[in-house]
Amino acid sequence: MDFAPSPHVTQHWQLGKASATGQRGIVVAQVRSAAEAGVAVLDAGGNAIDAAIATALALAAVEPWNSGLGGIGFALVHRAGQARADVVDFGPVAPAGLNPSSFKLTGRMKQDLFAWPEVEGDANIHGPLSFAIPSSAAGYAHMHKQWGKLPMRDLLAPAIALAKRGLPQDWYTTLKVGASASVLRLYDESARIYLPNGLPPVAPYQGTPGFFRLGNLPATLEHLAKAGLRDVYEGDIAASIVADTKNLGGVLSRGDLAGCQARTLPATEYRWRGRTLELTGGLTAAPTMMRVLDQMASAHFGKEPDAAWYVAFARAMKNAYAERLSGLGDADPLAAETCTTHLTVCDAEGTMVAMTTTLLSSMGSRVVLPGSGILMNNGVMWFDPRPDQPNSIAPGKRPLTNMSPIILRDGDRPWLAAGASGGRRILAAVAQMMTFIADFGMTPEQAAHYPRIDVSGPDGISADRRLPPDVLAALSADGPTEVVEHGVMPINFACPNVIVQSDGTRTGISDAASPWSAAVAQA
Repeated sequence: MDFAPSPHVTQHWQLGKASATGQRGIVVAQVRSAAEAGVAVLDAGGNAIDAAIATALALAAVEPWNSGLGGIGFALVHRAGQARADVVDFGPVAPAGLNPSSFKLTGRMKQDLFAWPEVEGDANIHGPLSFAIPSSAAGYAHMHKQWGKLPMRDLLAPAIALAKRGLPQDWYTTLKVGASASVLRLYDESARIYLPNGLPPVAPYQGTPGFFRLGNLPATLEHLAKAGLRDVYEGDIAASIVADTKNLGGVLSRGDLAGCQARTLPATEYRWRGRTLELTGGLTAAPTMMRVLDQMASAHFGKEPDAAWYVAFARAMKNAYAERLSGLGDADPLAAETCTTHLTVCDAEGTMVAMTTTLLSSMGSRVVLPGSGILMNNGVMWFDPRPDQPNSIAPGKRPLTNMSPIILRDGDRPWLAAGASGGRRILAAVAQMMTFIADFGMTPEQAAHYPRIDVSGPDGISADRRLPPDVLAALSADGPTEVVEHGVMPINFACPNVIVQSDGTRTGISDAASPWSAAVAQA
């Protein structure tokens, strides 16, 4: 008997993620407990900005591989009653003492997930020389000073409680820690926290998982509740960060921290099919998204995305990426294991916040600073290690990133807010989620479960195996196409979330394939 094995499929089940609907506020995050923290702040009288800050701070304790006090990010804030959104830019900046000569090329290309030329000791990928200036706390402090209602200590309270409890040691944590274990073990505090007995913890065969103790992070959060977030840059926490960095051989200085300031900018606006898309602009994916939409303006929009639409979208994405990488500079590794988080918030007044923050790689630099418990980013990896390139490593420089929070405005009211994590995969996911809802009339729940494609460069695409045969055939006929699963691991698609508000009702949903993510509505 002849037998030809079918392609291996990991998941023989249908994924389903519930949306949250209500008349008041909604918070969507990649960890349910963080979304619950945001809703608790709304219930206490806070606004969407307060809730977004509280959610982001909580994620430092419950999603440390993606974001935290050692990270960076961008936020879009469209306040109810205002005509347009504001951008809060707390993106990456290289330390003033960063020396390009510290990143000597081996003459080889990286043989793992990274597409940069290899640097001796992977100094641009992990360790103390990979730190960009950590600006997340500066961004949250800036947002709070401008628009927050509740005291910062109230916004930090859920994060403190979660940090004291610790990080759940379930199978998903084991998966995330195990993926970084070979590098975490190189740094003493990281290994002490995440690799007890030198190995990633294994979830119990039965019963309830335990919790990681997160070093000095709970104490740092408690200190910040009293001293304020600027203490990360000008106080005791700043001194601790600089001392630990120096001891490890890094160059991040007290001056770098003291000079770290977020800034507010007007959102970039783009008219799209009767509405206005509000974008972060600048050194994010926003210019590339506008180029995609330029090309999609003449595409056919039927009752649902068909083969012709997917082919048009794939072509638009490939063309836009070709322009991005030649004109703006290749400032993100082609297939790096980027791990970012996105959260979306709407309050009862209708203010919407879409905020994306990141450590860049999963577990960032893999360095937990022992004095503060802060896991630092590896933002230097955004720079091209080759000299004389558009985004070559240089002190004080800002690199191009792929973050893409969006708000779609209907008239002068924010209507849809969205974003995603996933490096170069972010743009395709956000664009498809927006168009599924805005152009094809799907509900957020339908859009979150609808199969997508991913285009992360000017060449081939990845297509969800759930797409109809005629769509897969058309994509394959148009260019190199890999048919893949949409699952927890490997992560073949970005992880988007979205909130839509219309006629006083708000509906939000998180990524269907993410096991911890959730949308939570106020009662």
